[in-house]
Amino acid sequence: MTQRIRSCTTFLVGKHASIDGSAMIARNEDGGDTPNPQKFVVVHPDEQPTEFKAAATGTLISLPDKPLKYTSTPDADKRFGVWGAAGINQANVAMTATETITTNPRILGLDPLVPEGIGEADILSLVLPYIHTAKEGVLRLGQLLATYGTNESNGIAFSDQEDVWYMETLGGHRWAAIRIPDDAYVIATNRLNIDLFDFDSDDTLYSADLPEFIQSHQLNPDAKVINLRHIFGSSSSKDTCYNNPRAWYVQRYFNPEIEQVPTDHELPFICRPAKKISIEDVKYVLSSHYQHTPFDPYGTTNDATRKQFRPIGINRNLETHILQIRSNMPTDIIGIHWLAFGPNTFNALVPFYASVNQTPACYRETPTIFNPNYMFWLSTLTAVLGDSHYDSYKNLATDTEQQVLAACRYIQYQTDQEYLNHDKTLPNLEAVNQKMADLAFAHANTLLGKMTEKGFGEMTLSFPLAD
Repeated sequence: MTQRIRSCTTFLVGKHASIDGSAMIARNEDGGDTPNPQKFVVVHPDEQPTEFKAAATGTLISLPDKPLKYTSTPDADKRFGVWGAAGINQANVAMTATETITTNPRILGLDPLVPEGIGEADILSLVLPYIHTAKEGVLRLGQLLATYGTNESNGIAFSDQEDVWYMETLGGHRWAAIRIPDDAYVIATNRLNIDLFDFDSDDTLYSADLPEFIQSHQLNPDAKVINLRHIFGSSSSKDTCYNNPRAWYVQRYFNPEIEQVPTDHELPFICRPAKKISIEDVKYVLSSHYQHTPFDPYGTTNDATRKQFRPIGINRNLETHILQIRSNMPTDIIGIHWLAFGPNTFNALVPFYASVNQTPACYRETPTIFNPNYMFWLSTLTAVLGDSHYDSYKNLATDTEQQVLAACRYIQYQTDQEYLNHDKTLPNLEAVNQKMADLAFAHANTLLGKMTEKGFGEMTLSFPLAD
């Protein structure tokens, strides 16, 4: 079976690095050169199979009893597997899976990828319904990798109310994970990202034989430290134009005081922000296209410079999620599955409550063929039109994004206060989510109309009225 190719950008925030004490894991899920429609669903325990078929190979994997309910953003087209991508389960554990990364040929010669193993299309479905903490997520996936192996190299993140963990596969069966410090953030692109690693720390986990594997095969190029990126990762010309610049731009945004260059292979993995990070900050960097630099594809420099580096916000964005586990809220309303469909420059995030039984239809029932009555297709259409005359449309798109965010935040605040001030009686969260979805859809439709009206007068097929 042909596999879908994904190329994503991951961003992680420890609870003390965020402005409100929330742990956040976020990712742009990117696809190929044609639209790949996405859904936003809730998977109930009775919908989870007892035996899961791996997408690429058909390998059957037995699943544990008593799965948890969880949100998910799968493909509308199921022919290539589930591709659950991201979600929050009823234990308020969040997971984003996965970031496609690199492993070098030296490693793959010793621990080859496993063609019949599990892959990105499978991982969320195999792990998220069965874990009650972020650390449990790492350990469960590690066990699956040891048993079945993986057919690709990936990075995966987990979070709960206390912890954020980031995990990378290091070959067919080996893996390593690190707990992100509470006061730190991470930008992870399509390369192996973890650098300095301490096997003796309580904040690391790894496959059982990893230290011996490194030592027995003489894999460490460094004399005094363990740097997983040096040992297992790549340092290629592709990294200098495709991966490193994205990390550079994000670190430049959160740490403008540090001088770095976009092609640097040694950009740090763990970073401390100069100021605390908000949801709006995360959306900005995940939508970014090197604004205010010579590398902006919408800029005015020569074409070669503008197209030198792969942007973060790109036409291939399928969906963007920020999975927020809030520290200051009761259990029933802790988890917020922020979601936007389509290319990020022209979309808006909606803060959906995760503790629901159903999601709004315009996000849930996405058809596989074009239909602008559904949010994925409406957002994609708006982006295609907006890209054609970016300077004309950018302010309209920015204004719409801000209006949607402000209106949804107001609804969210009212809902939180209703819960907190009325003996903790749970509001109808499905109705709240529907209200926000309707609002976001109406604003997106209005934006498309305004862009059409403005673009009409800028068409090439024009001539002054002189009759």
